[in-house]
Amino acid sequence: MAQVRTERLTVREFASGDWEALHAIESLPEVARYQSFAPRTPDESRRYVLAAIEDAAHDPRLTFDLAVILTAEDRLIGRCGLGISEEEPHEAVLWYTLHPDAWGRGYATEAARAMVDFGFRTLGLHRIWADCDPANVASWRVLEKIGMRREGHLVENAWVKGEWADSLIYAILDREWAALMDG
Repeated sequence: MAQVRTERLTVREFASGDWEALHAIESLPEVARYQSFAPRTPDESRRYVLAAIEDAAHDPRLTFDLAVILTAEDRLIGRCGLGISEEEPHEAVLWYTLHPDAWGRGYATEAARAMVDFGFRTLGLHRIWADCDPANVASWRVLEKIGMRREGHLVENAWVKGEWADSLIYAILDREWAALMDG
């Protein structure tokens, strides 16, 4: 069972009852704005959490989709995760989604940093990358704050919600992460 603690957060496995709190987040249009999904229905949120729980049991485990809990309040404020590539098992993609009430407080940076550290130190990954919409300035700032470098700007590379969208690609290598942590 994966669990990471930071100063303010507990990033842990989903429990089946977490779907309601996640739905309260991912049903919001402002949360879904830069996501590949539309605001989720209750059934979609329930199925999403159950799939995350099911994925946790796979061996080898390729998906670490975890609940982000504000420890002091024991309140789910979002999710953060790593998806390990089947083709290149030493590489993973990072993601995070938080409730708007949690935006601008450093929680996304804290959760993302914890997941990257978990990926390198616990999972032994070589490379972690992320993509985001160029218009989502807050998201790419999180990636830069945790030490990821921008590798590229892909133009109209993804068909999202009925239109072509650009992507910014960020990444960090295990040795770069180690240098950041030692520095």
